[in-house]
This record gives sequence, structure tokens and C-alpha cells, in this order.
Amino acid sequence: MSENTPKPGTKPLLGLYEGGRSWSASAPPKDTTNWAATALIVSIFILLASWKTLRDIYGALTELDAGGSISAALLVLCGLVMLLLLRPATNSWRASAMAKNALAGNDLIAARIAAAASRESAFSTLGYGAVIVLLLAGAQFLMANDLAVSRTFVQLPLIFSSFGLVLKAFWVNVYIFVLAEVLVLIWGLVVAIARLMPGEAGRPVRMIATIYTDMFRGMPAIINIYLIGFGIPLTGLPYLKDLSPESYAIIALTLTYGAYVAEVYRSGIDSIHRSQVAAARSLGLSYMQTLRYVVLPQAVRRIIPPLLNDFIGLQKDTALVNVIGSIDAFNQARIVGANSFNLSPVTTVALLFIVITIPQARFVDRLLEREQRRTQS
Repeated sequence: MSENTPKPGTKPLLGLYEGGRSWSASAPPKDTTNWAATALIVSIFILLASWKTLRDIYGALTELDAGGSISAALLVLCGLVMLLLLRPATNSWRASAMAKNALAGNDLIAARIAAAASRESAFSTLGYGAVIVLLLAGAQFLMANDLAVSRTFVQLPLIFSSFGLVLKAFWVNVYIFVLAEVLVLIWGLVVAIARLMPGEAGRPVRMIATIYTDMFRGMPAIINIYLIGFGIPLTGLPYLKDLSPESYAIIALTLTYGAYVAEVYRSGIDSIHRSQVAAARSLGLSYMQTLRYVVLPQAVRRIIPPLLNDFIGLQKDTALVNVIGSIDAFNQARIVGANSFNLSPVTTVALLFIVITIPQARFVDRLLEREQRRTQS
């Protein structure tokens, strides 16, 4: 039996290695014609729907006296950009044909490469198409009911005229969450250390810290703000009764998020292996010195991503201070909206919060990826 003769029981040879060596192969790749045809049909349908939506948008802009040559040029440019969706669809169809030709010529490797490229391009078409469909649905929603939705939530003249007032009030939210975040970091660490006090002597401290965390994690932040913002002035306590609404909000948010952050600290401290604590104590360090110089520096590095997630939640909860009369961005937007019978200023507040939270969310993702790479290496 020659070297190039297939062995009994093997499948027919579909290719040759360099040097004339033969090899047997498994089943050929599946036909991707259906995926390619689906991607091509979907892309054409989405393209037609996009052009119709762009035409509707231009009609809506004309009705709002915002249509013009610039608007028309931008919409035409968007329509031309939509043509890019046909590129992966046609690539998928072309790769599918290449896979068929390679399979007909018994070139299994080229057939598999072309089939994989066809599926990848088809899936890319469907993925980008889904994004475009969501954008088109949002545009159609804004134009629904004779532009009633867009007039209610996105009335541009009102947004532009009230933006200065809302932005000025938004700095109250910034002041509250910046100061509260600093206090939460300190208070949360104190509570976490209290929950980890060792020995029988630390049992009462651990019990008090546990009761605090359970109580304030179970209480909604808005209730805590309401009780402190209206309750403390009614008590007539010296110094405390004359504080501003923003100060009451900072106290309430510090107590609420201090309980969450304390648990984050505690989980980070518990993640440090006990052998390091034992080694530090064997060198003569006290319990507090071990926490300060050995445990906490490592624990803090591990808990930065969850801490930032809690701070993003804290920033959003500063909008709750409107219940105690603080003129923050949300309260200012409500006042403007009530005077104009429109919710567009509230949309401005939503966009401001999104602008400051999205970069932090992406920063958290990068920290998580870096920590994952470090641990895996």
C-alpha cells in the first residue's frame, strides 16, 4: 500500500499537505448560503426602513420649522452611511460562494476558512442591523402621535433655554456626592473594622456594627433622607437643627452608603489570606498595625471596582434630595417643567447624570479587566 493510499475505513481524501502527503478529514463545513442570504435580505430591508425613517425625520423637522439645507445634507449623509451595512452582507455571500467552490475542488481547509468568514460576516450584519433597528425604533417613537412624544420629552428650545438653570442646580448634586463619597470612604472603613474586631471583647462592637449595616442596608435611601431632613430640625438639637438641606442629605447618604461600603471593605479584608496576618503578628505587629500596613493596602486595591459601582449609585441617589426641599438639578427641572407643562428639562437632568456616570462605568470595566489579567498572569 502506497503512502498516498487512504487507509481502510477512512473518508475520501479532500486535500494534500505540502510534499504530497495525504490526509483524511472529518465532515465538510456546513453550507452557509442560508446565513448569507438572510444577512443580505435583512440588510436590504433595514436599509429601506432607514431611508423611510430619515424621510419621516425630515418631514418632522420641516413641521417644526427646523428643516433646511443643513438638515437635509445631514440626513442624506446618514442615508449613505447606512449603505455600509451591505458590505458585510455581500462579503458573507461572496465567502459562501468561495466555500462552495473550495469544497467542490476538495480543498477542505479553504472551504472551512471561507465558511467561517461567511458566518462571521453574516453575524456582523445581523448584529449591526439590530443596533440600527433599535435606533430606528427610537426615532419612530419620538415621532409617534404627531410628534407628541418628542414635544413632551425633547423640546429643544425649552432644553436650551433652561439648560443654564438646570446646570447651575446640578452643581448642588455634585457638591453632595463629592463630600458624601469622602465621608462614606472613612465611615465605611470604621464600620468594617468594627465588624472584624477579634476576640470576646470585640463581640459588642461587632454586634453594634452588624445591626447598623443590616438596618441601613434594608432601609430605602429616600426614607432615610426624609427622616433626617425633616426629623432633625423638629428635634431642636443644637447645631444640627440649623443645618442646610444639603447637609442633611450628606448625612443621610453617608449613613446609607456607609453600610454598603462597609460590607465591600469587609469582603476585601476577608479575601486576604490569613497566613499574611499570622506572619505580620509573628513579627510583632499589633492587630491594628497588621490591618494598616499589611491587610488594608492589599484589600483596597481589590475593592476599587465595587467601590466605584457604589459611588455611581450614590451619585444617582443625590436626586432624592428634592424630597427635603433642596434645589438640586431634578427639583429645578421640575419647577421649569411645571411652569411650561413639559418634561424636557427633566430629560436634561437625565443626560447630565448619564454624562458623569458612563465614563466611571467604563473606568470600572477597565479596572476589572486589568485585575483579571494580573491574576491570570
